[in-house]
Amino acid sequence: MRRGAEPNELEVLYRTRFRAFLLSVTALLGHGEEALDVVQDAFARALRRRSRFRGDGALEAWVWRIVLNVARDRLRSLARERSSHRLQPSTGASETDDDLRDSLLALPERQRLVVFLRYYADLSYDQIAETVGVRHGTVAASLNAAHARLRQQLEEEMTA
Repeated sequence: MRRGAEPNELEVLYRTRFRAFLLSVTALLGHGEEALDVVQDAFARALRRRSRFRGDGALEAWVWRIVLNVARDRLRSLARERSSHRLQPSTGASETDDDLRDSLLALPERQRLVVFLRYYADLSYDQIAETVGVRHGTVAASLNAAHARLRQQLEEEMTA
């Protein structure tokens, strides 16, 4: 088993999968500029910590974990900032987009992560399982639960 990732491997991953990382984090945060900062910070962190990559899984899954950790930190920071300043995000999105984003962000963390990794990053169930550190069946169950919760919220909004 190898130890560490080569800088050129991270560069190739950055160049080939940057868009997927950026789209997923943008969807997760609701802020394009914040998402760009998160993805760049995460890749910089991966480069600095490349010797920690054990090689027992895919490099992309290891980087996804870093990206998600940086995104979670940023989400917590944004939440603290909003609550202390009572600011509402201004994305220019429609009310429907805001409702969908709010519904997605209201999902439990694991459900939210698997939804973003599946539909925004276009990862397979196996890739999601490796990234999040759960079993394949847990990914399927989490997606099913997320779909059910989102469907219920949609039905409630339509009848209100």
